[in-house]
Amino acid sequence: MLRAVLGLVAILACNAATAQDTNLKRLDTGDDGKGWEAVGRLDLDGLGFCTGVMIAPDQVLTAAHCLFDRKTGTRIDPAKIEFLAGWRNGRAQAYRWVRRAVIHPEYDFERAGTTERVRNDVALLELHHPIRNGRVEPFQTDRRPRQGQHIGVVSYAKGRSEAPSLQETCDVITRHQGVLVMSCDVDFGASGAPVFSFEGGVPRVVSVVSAMAQVDGQKVSLGTQLEAPLAALRAQLNAGHGVFQPSAPSMSGVTKKRATGAKFAKP
Repeated sequence: MLRAVLGLVAILACNAATAQDTNLKRLDTGDDGKGWEAVGRLDLDGLGFCTGVMIAPDQVLTAAHCLFDRKTGTRIDPAKIEFLAGWRNGRAQAYRWVRRAVIHPEYDFERAGTTERVRNDVALLELHHPIRNGRVEPFQTDRRPRQGQHIGVVSYAKGRSEAPSLQETCDVITRHQGVLVMSCDVDFGASGAPVFSFEGGVPRVVSVVSAMAQVDGQKVSLGTQLEAPLAALRAQLNAGHGVFQPSAPSMSGVTKKRATGAKFAKP
């Protein structure tokens, strides 16, 4: 089975298999989304969107491949990436531009379809200004989940770009060489979506979605085992790496409802 997983990573998002027992719940109202406001949509310079999650008032975790233009392979200017915390039906709980971004030092965008790319497919964004408004609380991270552990995903994706959806019914199918293979339902736009454990009834981030594939006729999602990659990213930020942006663009979008016409970024 592991061999099948690794061989099929290359067919990201190309299968039409039906996910089993997805039980996706759209978080359409304030009550539905309560407690999940730190998950937001990342708008990527008009090229598409991904999902991100706050793990500190000024830090957002996502997938590294979200920071590249998939047509040209070039890095997207961090100054043109905006985080929409708790984005739902035209409004966000907070809007922040990205000050700098670091990707895992061993991530290689050109190595599509490889275990190494999925294992290192994680990035950390530093926001221009922390989000401390009393409504958006960052999530803590946790150790890697064990095989068979129940997990969940909150994501934006194709057909659900205007409100996040929660799936609490997926599992870790297996772990191999730093890659988690999960039964979670993902689609275009879910890249970077946080994978949560619920030990003790408290959601904690244990991975981010990198890709989707198909194994033995079942649609699966793939992500990194987070602990070591996240430590590497934090070390880069602490060392002053990343492209600094001297000032944030205008925040005029904060006070009014707006339509984004978002496109989809590959999971």
